[in-house]
Order: sequence, then structure tokens, then C-alpha cells
Amino acid sequence: MTERRPPSPRLLSRRSWPEARFLADVLRTETVGGGLLLLGALVALVWANSPWRAAYAGLGEWVPWPDGAGLHLDLSLAAWAADGLLAIFFFVAGLELKREFVAGDLRDPRRAALPVVAALGGMVVPALVYLTVTLAAGGEGLRGWAIPTATDIAFALAVLAVVSSHLPQGLRAFLLTLAVVDDLFAIVIIAVFYTADFHPLPLLGAVLPVAAFALLVRRRHTWWWALLPLAVTAWALVHASGVHATVAGVLLGFTVPVGPGAGGGPGLAERLEHRWRPVSAGLAVPVFAFFAAGVSLVDVDLSAVLADPVVLGVAAGLVLGKAVGVFGSTFLLARFTRAELDEEITWADLAGLALLAGIGFTVSLLIGELAFGPGSPEDERVKAAVLLGSLVSAGLASAVLIRRNRVYRRISERESRDSDGDGIPDVYQERPA
Repeated sequence: MTERRPPSPRLLSRRSWPEARFLADVLRTETVGGGLLLLGALVALVWANSPWRAAYAGLGEWVPWPDGAGLHLDLSLAAWAADGLLAIFFFVAGLELKREFVAGDLRDPRRAALPVVAALGGMVVPALVYLTVTLAAGGEGLRGWAIPTATDIAFALAVLAVVSSHLPQGLRAFLLTLAVVDDLFAIVIIAVFYTADFHPLPLLGAVLPVAAFALLVRRRHTWWWALLPLAVTAWALVHASGVHATVAGVLLGFTVPVGPGAGGGPGLAERLEHRWRPVSAGLAVPVFAFFAAGVSLVDVDLSAVLADPVVLGVAAGLVLGKAVGVFGSTFLLARFTRAELDEEITWADLAGLALLAGIGFTVSLLIGELAFGPGSPEDERVKAAVLLGSLVSAGLASAVLIRRNRVYRRISERESRDSDGDGIPDVYQERPA
């Protein structure tokens, strides 16, 4: 008798029905948030290049609390958007990371391998591309090596919703999980490589409000009048330590317990994520984009800008590095593990998704400010490069995914069939042998 070979492992396979419902809710919120992000960036670009551009610059530089210097809180509006509002974004990222590691795909090493490897490839290759370009030009701007390593999930999903609303669920889940892991690596990079003037005592002091926050949420006490002051105190102490204040949001998100709530309903982490994600996607990120994306091109030599090594490095890292990193690492993982893509997905689909991962916006702009200083000439070039690279990546991804949209539509119609009328699509139910 011939020995039967075990079936090949499947990459990007379908998630469970509860996980699929949660994913659909997240994708809807992030897609709307992506639209608002694009709107905020567009308004900023138009205003920054209008006759009233001085008012735009003045608004971002206005310091609402000049007497806060003693607490390191004499920040401009643009700095409050980057350091304050983005802490909400990273709090949601912390909640999502913990949920993925405890109850999501990342708890299973076999399922976690793909997004982790793809995220690593999608960060290492863009950094190498950036370093190669800048070193070839004399080494100017090496501090910005991490700028093209981030993927903006809201921006990417907004593009995806426009060009291909019927993408198979496995790919959508992969894009979301890839972005979650990408956020984790970005947080580590910001904390380790972009911390200046480190002061350990405020950071040690932040342990107390974080611990008190953790104690309350673990006992399921969700009193806003207690949790919000603790969160603000932790944020202020982390900010005073020199570590970027958004790290406080991640730490607070990690303290929230993951698991079912009373009677098997949504747990605390899921409820807090459901409550704060709209604030993050609908307010924090669009406002940050409004203040960060306003690059003025008035009286600017565009040929000189496009020839700048920082601009070339960031744009090439996003467009070329991300696509090669995400697609190449996934292909190598499949080759070495002898895994196959899910039957509904092709390598052309994954190529489009890899190009889509080159849309770097929120975290890329943030790292650009940390690397070169907000308002510096280098930071202005970074803004132009991030916008250019993101738009090129979006255009190339759209060209690939639009051609696949008819296939996605047929898949979506098949998945949505519910022959027994129980509210659960047939593809999520086991059929008797």
C-alpha cells in the first residue's frame, strides 16, 4: 500500500464565524476612519498650499497651555495631536494586540507564523532599501531608517473598500493581523530607537497609575472617573520620561483582561475596543493627519525634492521594500513549510495586498517627526515622501486588485448563502458526512 501523505497546511484560511463577525465590525470602523483620515490629509494639503497657509502653520504651532512647561506639557496643537491623541490609537492597538495573542489567531503558533514573518519581512526590507538609497547618496538622513517600515491599516482599508469590496475574508484578516503585528514592532522601534533625554524617575512613577489601572480593570471596575485620571497620569509621566507618550497607551491596553464577559457576552477588552476604536479611527488619527500631512509645495523645487535621498529612500522603501518584504517572506514561508494558499486565494491576490501594505501614513509620519524633529526641513521632505510612496502603492495595488474584483464578488456571493435561515452562512457550518 502507498503511504498517504498528510494534507499540506493552508495559508490564509477562513477564520471561525465569531472571529469573522468581530473582524467585520473592526473592518467597518477602520474603513470609515480611513475615509476621514484621507479627508483630514486632503484638507491639510489644500490649506498648506493656499494663500492662507500661514494660518495653517500658526494653528499647528499654537501652544494652548504655555504655563505647562514645568510638567513638559507646553505643547503645540500639532504636538498634542501626535503625543496625546495618538495615545488613544495606540491604546486600541494594545487592546487588539492582547486580544490577538490571547484569543485570536496569534495564540496559535501555526497561524501566527504567517503574519509575524510577513510583518518582519515588511519591516526589514523597507529599512534596508532606505539605508541602501541614503548610503549611496552619502549617508544623509540615516536616522530615518524606520520611516518606511509601518503600514497604515485605516488608509489601506479605505483604499481596499473603494477598489475591491469583495476581497476574501482570509486576505482581509491577514491584512488586519499583519497591521497589528506591524504596530507591535513599530511600538518597540519608537521606544528603543527614538527615545531622547531619557529620565528614569518619571517612567518608574508611571508604574503606579498603570498598576492601579490594571487592578481596577481586572476586577471589572470600569468607572470612567477613576480610569481616565489614572490613564492621563500614566501618559503624563511617560511623556516626562522622554519615552514617546503613546507607549503609555499600549501599556494600558495590555493590562485589560481578555475573555468572555458575564453570561458569555463580550469581554471587557472587546467592549473597550468597541468603545474606543471609533474615537481612534474617527477623531484621533484624522486630527493627527490634519496637522501632520500639511506639506507646502509653494515655491519648492520639485525636481530637487524628488532627487533628495531621504525622499527617494522613504518612497522606495514603501513602494518596493514593503511589496518585496511582505510578498517575498510569505512566498519563502510557503516554500519552506510546503504550505499552500487557501483554495479561494491566489498569489496575484497576495501581490496586490503586499502592494497595499506600502501605504504608510500615521506611524510613518510620526517616526519622521521623531527622527528629524517636527517642522524641520527633513521632516517636510519626509511628509512629501510618505504621501508620494503611499499614493504610488495605493495606485499599484488598485491596478492589481480591481482586476480580481469579479472573482471576489463571486466568492462573496457563495459565502453569504444561508440555506437554513439561521443567520449563519453555510460556509461556517459543518455539514454531515
